[in-house]
Amino acid sequence: MSASDTPPVRRHMERLAAEGIDVVRVTYPDLIGTDRARDVLLDHLPAACDHGLAFCRAVYHTSPQGDVVPVAGGLDSGLPDICVRPDLDTLTPLPWEPGVASCLGDVTDPSTGLPAPESPRDLLRAVLDRCAEQGLRPVVGPELEYFLCDAAPGTPLGWRRYDEATGVVYTAGLRADGDNHLLRTLRQLRDLDIGVSSGNHEFDGAQFEINLTHADALEAADRAFRFKAAVKELARREGRLATFMAKPFNDAAGSGFHLHLSCLTGEDGNAFDDPSAPYGLSATARHAVAGVLAHAPALAALANPTVNSYKRFGPDTLAPWLIDWGLDNRSAMVRIPPERGPGARLELRLGDAGANPYLLVAGTVAAALLGILAGEEPPAPLEGYGYDTARSAVLPTTLPAALDALEADTALTDVLGKGFTASYLTYKRDEVARFQRHVTDWEFTEYAYHL
Repeated sequence: MSASDTPPVRRHMERLAAEGIDVVRVTYPDLIGTDRARDVLLDHLPAACDHGLAFCRAVYHTSPQGDVVPVAGGLDSGLPDICVRPDLDTLTPLPWEPGVASCLGDVTDPSTGLPAPESPRDLLRAVLDRCAEQGLRPVVGPELEYFLCDAAPGTPLGWRRYDEATGVVYTAGLRADGDNHLLRTLRQLRDLDIGVSSGNHEFDGAQFEINLTHADALEAADRAFRFKAAVKELARREGRLATFMAKPFNDAAGSGFHLHLSCLTGEDGNAFDDPSAPYGLSATARHAVAGVLAHAPALAALANPTVNSYKRFGPDTLAPWLIDWGLDNRSAMVRIPPERGPGARLELRLGDAGANPYLLVAGTVAAALLGILAGEEPPAPLEGYGYDTARSAVLPTTLPAALDALEADTALTDVLGKGFTASYLTYKRDEVARFQRHVTDWEFTEYAYHL
């Protein structure tokens, strides 16, 4: 039976047609978390479900500048296809694009019928299957920050910050948002139905944070992926740039991607809560913290995935610099918020906003799972203000160091998969090599006149 003959596809088509929708945008994440997509006319949706949409597999290996990185399975194999089929359970109308609905796509390798090795969404699924074997269901709450910029033709960057106001952290309204960007964006995202709950200005006048409600880990990653794509698209409609780059400006703080993680058991109880245990945290929670700490150097390669990421770190930045944890302590890499009971959880503050949501969630869950399986206890929690290297080890300070740590962490890469790890390391090391060959504005300013 073809997809066009199945009741679920017919029901979806009838519903969409009744809502005036005649195009379905099928999207999926590439290695860096950018959305790749194709628009499908509604009448051709059954064929897309039957046969899938063909894309060149090297889309996973293509840099932001359009270069195809020589990752195994791409150029060396003659640039074969991947097959993307619409996941109709994720269909939702795009509030800002009349007549268009969007859905995620499931990616397979036509030669094997299995998920493509580089598919971030399938990587997360595989990690969650490992958790299910232990009777655990991870729940995730993402927090993301971004900068909004206006076009500035003729300037070196071509963009300037949307607002230059200072001292506007945790504010809302026109104080630092004269065009009501936040309100307009919140309302559009609410109608996209991806679990957006609230938003505010962050430390810089042009920086915003929008929060998503917690959900099962895969759904949470789906929401974060669609959130980032939507914010960037809404800004483009206004001729603006919304960037989730880790640190776009020298004189401003960076943008974080904080991840709240807990686990439910088969009975839907919070596996991290235990009022009788130290700190009110169960042994499972403490082991999870220990796992995240143990694998933090490797995890940095996924949580801080760009050359720019490491310019966000350092003492007194409110971004992690050391491998530590603390009770309601925002200067620690892992913070335990004060809630217990159903709200017991850890907050990983390591990630920056440029991280691929699927890879950040998969890496964090994998590290926590390894800690739970190892059954080790974390060291004593941080007390007071952090950033003291005498108390805790320093995280990798460059992308090459983080990539080396990921390659060396065979326990973590066994969970993530050797195929994915090899592709990711090759792709990212090419990025490092390109950067190291590039002459920056700083170098010209520093040396040209005097040397």
